[in-house]
Amino acid sequence: MLTVNFDQLGASAGDLVLDLGCGFGRHAYEFARRGASIVALDAGRDEVTQVRATFGAMSDAGEIDLERSRIGAAQGDAYHLPFKDGAFDRVVCSEVLEHLLDDTAAMAELARVLSPEGTMAVTVPRFGPELINWALSDEYHDVPGGHVRIYRRSILLDRLASVGLAPYGTHHAHGLHSPYWWLKCLVGPKNDEHPAVKAYHRLLVWDIVSGPLTTKLAEKLLAPLIGKSFVVYLRKLPVAASVAA
Repeated sequence: MLTVNFDQLGASAGDLVLDLGCGFGRHAYEFARRGASIVALDAGRDEVTQVRATFGAMSDAGEIDLERSRIGAAQGDAYHLPFKDGAFDRVVCSEVLEHLLDDTAAMAELARVLSPEGTMAVTVPRFGPELINWALSDEYHDVPGGHVRIYRRSILLDRLASVGLAPYGTHHAHGLHSPYWWLKCLVGPKNDEHPAVKAYHRLLVWDIVSGPLTTKLAEKLLAPLIGKSFVVYLRKLPVAASVAA
């Protein structure tokens, strides 16, 4: 289930990519399939272990070529990225910034490691659907490592601009997922055995695995209205423009 549109990002074979906060690797795997060299970075040990294992399984299945591409996963700190300035052609930071106390510091690091000609995709929970989640359940966000803020579009874009990043496109994603999370928050975020939650989950799995026309159409209609994620595509401002801003 991808949040980022790889064509809008300009992803291509041969890119060197950073996936910051890769989680269990959904975007990293797609970059690898497209022939990119990828560094999947996450703070969680379990996530990194699984991503490494999946890369290995993809190589064994002939889906990716580990000998020709530089592909790996490691634990890392969003505030101190161990890479040189301008190292990456593409950067993805998906559903991460809402967890970080000092989000602007992380944004500055993302901007630092993006090449002057590169592109970046940042995704966060959308303000409206996220506000409903918070209203329905404290447990949804008020947990260790949980969400510490809800972004308004203008606030996110202003903070990204403050570190020298300029948007060139935006959209919303996962329209089918907002009602699912409202339902989970209503019955309890950890209550996966509730009959309604289980039924909706089966629908989402059917959509991901089979991609039927009905759910594709529903997603296309719902994403602009109630899409759970806000996605912004960015480039680096020229140095002079960045300093002036």
